[in-house]
Amino acid sequence: MLLIYSQKITPRFRYVANHIFGRLMGVDIVFATKVEEFVKHSGPKITYGKQPLQNEFFIQSYGLLDEQGINDHSIKMTDWEGLPTFFKLEDRSDLPFDIFSATFYLLSRYEEYLPHVKDGFGRFPASASVAFKHGFLELPLVDLWAQRFKSVLLDRFPEMITNKRTYVFCPIIDVTTSHKYAFRGLLRGAGGFMGDVVTLKLGSALRRILVVLGIRKDPYDNFDALIRMQKDSPSRLMFFFQFAAFSQFDKNVSVYNQRFKNLIKSVADYAIVSLASSFASFDDLETLKLEKKNLSNVLHRVVKFSRLRYNRVEVPGSYRQLVGAEFTDDYSMGYTHAPGFRAGTCSPFYFYDINQEIQQPIRIHPFALHDYALLACKDLADMQSTLKRLYDQVVAVHGEFAIVFSNELIGGARANEWKAVVAKSLKIFHG
Repeated sequence: MLLIYSQKITPRFRYVANHIFGRLMGVDIVFATKVEEFVKHSGPKITYGKQPLQNEFFIQSYGLLDEQGINDHSIKMTDWEGLPTFFKLEDRSDLPFDIFSATFYLLSRYEEYLPHVKDGFGRFPASASVAFKHGFLELPLVDLWAQRFKSVLLDRFPEMITNKRTYVFCPIIDVTTSHKYAFRGLLRGAGGFMGDVVTLKLGSALRRILVVLGIRKDPYDNFDALIRMQKDSPSRLMFFFQFAAFSQFDKNVSVYNQRFKNLIKSVADYAIVSLASSFASFDDLETLKLEKKNLSNVLHRVVKFSRLRYNRVEVPGSYRQLVGAEFTDDYSMGYTHAPGFRAGTCSPFYFYDINQEIQQPIRIHPFALHDYALLACKDLADMQSTLKRLYDQVVAVHGEFAIVFSNELIGGARANEWKAVVAKSLKIFHG
């Protein structure tokens, strides 16, 4: 057990200390605010504050965890034996930077509370992030810091007991559109056909007719193939189906279509199935609850996991919505068009709501890559190289390697390439 002394144990400090020591290091900790408790403790112990008590292991506080609300902190990068860091400390600290404040800054998405220009879908852009600007977006810094910190502590306290983490591969299939032509109904099918004709997409019009007549399989209907792929892998696919009313940005099959419901139930026999929430439910809690309830009725079980449409995460509102709808886990933390780690980590963590200064009861699973980010790759080898680069980072810290594959790309113009990417990922990255 490791004792941590600080004059004041703030909610922010408790949150980040529990994550670093408990979840990343596997170290049991206890907090102390009285000097006599610290002096009396004979096992491993550290202090965190403005100054040390004696000659103990000491980490100086930068001050972020003592604050409330949001302040615009200047981020100046420094180096810790090859690892990028910020919130530099004085020489008397046994770490050269405040690992607790820096970790909190990244995990809480502190910078996303600050004024910024959103993209066309209302998202925080990767280019606005500290990680992108300073070149560490593809590094799971929080995990790397914790790994190095653990090594430093074990050198000082070799008797300290730690638990080893286990690498996890988490392949995700995002099904916001289950079928391109099939299951669409007479009016939507006719409208789509006329749209193809008017815009001179005659190839699409012909394919639509062949699918509707049952002569050709719908290009997005790759569910049997995906299930077969996972049979040769110990990793289990997670399918997130959109189950929402038709809207401007939500154009999946009708939730009343029985064949669509049967598809979802059949996939759930072999894989994990949860909700890809609609764009329309982004700021409408009742709509989100209804989508969750309707999908639960199809599956005959409670739906606990979520993915937000277009990865449209807005802190803290998005996670308050998910908590209000009683989701336990979310898989939306990442950038659609940029590989890397939006929250600076490849490990699940609980969301901290800065406005309310509390840890919300929802666990965030950050993804390392959405397959749309691979569109910039010139060929299959380039795609695999990008994935392998991220995989190496995650497996080195025994994290969770989450990749999001889109049903539309798997059934799109480069279908063979995307299917090969999924198949190879399931074979290579399971650990």
